[in-house]
Amino acid sequence: MSFVIPPMETPSIAIAGRDDRFPVRRIFCVGRNYAAHAREMGRDPDREPPFFFTKPADAVVADGVTIPYPPQTENLHYEAELVVAIGAGGRDIPADRALEHVWGYAVGNDLTRRDMQNDAKELRRPWDLSKGFDRSAVIGALVPASAIGHPSGGRISLSVNGTLKQDGDLGEMIWPVADVVAFLSESVELAPGDLIMTGTPAGVGALVPGDTCVVTIAGIGEITTTIGPRA
Repeated sequence: MSFVIPPMETPSIAIAGRDDRFPVRRIFCVGRNYAAHAREMGRDPDREPPFFFTKPADAVVADGVTIPYPPQTENLHYEAELVVAIGAGGRDIPADRALEHVWGYAVGNDLTRRDMQNDAKELRRPWDLSKGFDRSAVIGALVPASAIGHPSGGRISLSVNGTLKQDGDLGEMIWPVADVVAFLSESVELAPGDLIMTGTPAGVGALVPGDTCVVTIAGIGEITTTIGPRA
């Protein structure tokens, strides 16, 4: 088969302790999956089932990269997240079998153009571009579930320039990983290479050029991102 333009390279993320990489097919993200964060965003967490938005696969950025401050925003936000990597696909996956489909876990940072998102919400328009812009999905090295199991708890934290901003626990998720995988598989057929960013604890806030942002999840790892000058 030939193409009229060169096909894009397959986006991928590192695997801890290995030279081979994990190919990225799609990136799904769970909105407001921690009760305290839902409340700080003005929502009642007890009344909402999980909902999802997406980022393009090539929005992935590795640990240690300096990224330019994105255009069309004055309010770039950090969001510390656990990332789930799907290794076996399926549709209508039952929650009690969902973890069998998980290949591994990584530390993530769901960067958000918050002012653009808020404007879109107020106008009742899609807010894809507030979440799915270039270099908006910072994701560290994957740790195989075969090595660490499936974490149901553990500290997740984020600091900016050494100051703690987010401090939560994976056990505080409204919908744990198995439920998230099961819910999502009711809407789309999951496939190997899909990633799921599982939501962020309370404490989201702004980043400015020159900031260094560090996200840590106990037992999984740490990622560091520096915000460069405006793009």
